[in-house]
Amino acid sequence: MSLFRDGILEHVYPAFFKSMCHPDHVGIALSISMAGYVLGGSSYFQALLFASAWAGLIYYCCHDIYEGYMTRRLSADMADIQTSYLENPDNGFWVAEADVNGQSKVVGMVAVVGKRGEEEGERFDDWNGGVMAGGSEFIQDAGDGSYGEMSHMVVVFPWRRKSLGSQLTQKALDFCKEQGYARLVLDVSSPQTAAISLYQKFSFVQSASHSNTHANRWFSKLARINVMRMEKSI
Repeated sequence: MSLFRDGILEHVYPAFFKSMCHPDHVGIALSISMAGYVLGGSSYFQALLFASAWAGLIYYCCHDIYEGYMTRRLSADMADIQTSYLENPDNGFWVAEADVNGQSKVVGMVAVVGKRGEEEGERFDDWNGGVMAGGSEFIQDAGDGSYGEMSHMVVVFPWRRKSLGSQLTQKALDFCKEQGYARLVLDVSSPQTAAISLYQKFSFVQSASHSNTHANRWFSKLARINVMRMEKSI
């Protein structure tokens, strides 16, 4: 649970810095600073204060998006991993353990939820808590339309770049193949550049993208976080 919590919240700072580096936000920050400078009677402190307030707002938006997602999942499937995953033959949940100072520690995790016989237009999106917006084209499934949805991919920092993420992804793919799923899909936010690169190495392709999260829509617009749907046929 701690690994999942830390793994989600660690995306807040990358999302914040990426958002603040956007040309639109840079322009707004400079404009607000200039306004503070003028209104404060040529006060550099006032200019800095106004710019800091803008940066604080962007950080709050980024934090609210990821914390809200984390809280919702902790009260849903992660509240009872045994029932949600281990006792459901269509789902899978794996952790990677390593010996750390003579003790076994969980250093990675990944989960897969099986989706059987669902229509593409009714696919549930974990980020916005509802149906994906229309206008996106998805790879069509064969047979009964079953597929696997991967989530909760987390690897602790000291164990990154050691192929652990690749092993967990391959485990999810092997499970989907054993279950007879036509493909594996996942949602990843745009600031997660390392995760996106990993999935691309496994030939995942982007099939949809949207900026609708469970948070207030203005928070999503200010944070400039896009949610990408990636898929791989099996």
